[in-house]
Amino acid sequence: MSTRSKGQWPIGSAHARMHQMQTQRFRMVVAYLGGNYRGWQRQDNAPSVQREVEKALAAVFDGLAVTLEGSGRTDAGVHATGQVAHADLPATIPPASLVKALNHNLPETIRIRSAAVVPETFHSRKNSRGKRYVYRIRWDGAPILPPWQTLRSANIRPPRDPEDITSLVSLFRGRRDWAPFTVANPVTRTTVRTVFSATAVVQANGLRLEFVGDGFLRFQIRRMVGALLQVGWGHYDRSWLEALLMSDRHAPDVYTSPARGLTLEHVYFRTPGPCYFGKLPSLSTDDD
Repeated sequence: MSTRSKGQWPIGSAHARMHQMQTQRFRMVVAYLGGNYRGWQRQDNAPSVQREVEKALAAVFDGLAVTLEGSGRTDAGVHATGQVAHADLPATIPPASLVKALNHNLPETIRIRSAAVVPETFHSRKNSRGKRYVYRIRWDGAPILPPWQTLRSANIRPPRDPEDITSLVSLFRGRRDWAPFTVANPVTRTTVRTVFSATAVVQANGLRLEFVGDGFLRFQIRRMVGALLQVGWGHYDRSWLEALLMSDRHAPDVYTSPARGLTLEHVYFRTPGPCYFGKLPSLSTDDD
């Protein structure tokens, strides 16, 4: 057995022998601060979270080229505490050792929170039922936050009455065409999505908004928050927002709130067992 540098798992010439080796599918929960990255997805000329984790996997497995599949993309600058990804890896490494070795080889802005062996039928994206995002706002002029909170909060001018936003946010619940809250993308087959839950809580010096849906489009949550702020600032009234929600056309006048306030907190999956991460809220209108 050859000597490996610190952080590598001694599996021999994995790159050359991969087709002969027994593999297992590993599900990983990934957390990251998105400020240094152009989003989750691998890109040719920009840093991404996916590429960093794949580089760490190559370091652990002696140069093995591994493709990591995430549950979905996050925009440039967006964070995660509960992104989920899977990869097929040599079966010689226990999950706990995989977590330790990967974190040794990753930048401090990315952490593998857990790993587990899952059935080979598990797929991070295809088996996902939904996601929960949180958007955190700190009002301009509010007291200084600790840096670990500042990095995940957007500094925004306060609305005339923050309570107005808490009364409007429930308008986002339901299944509809979200084209006004995204950008044209030829790869996106449909802009129809379901938002199961949408809440806003006024805090001492800011606002916390939470959205749970079966999936979200590029910029969708940031523009949902932006539209709420535009009404809160008095730029538009409630009828403008209601008309926007009835539209199926892209709306360039919707404000896109800063990426740094948005965090992917949780991914929900279809079936109970090792891959199951909680129950989606039901979509009801009893308290609208």
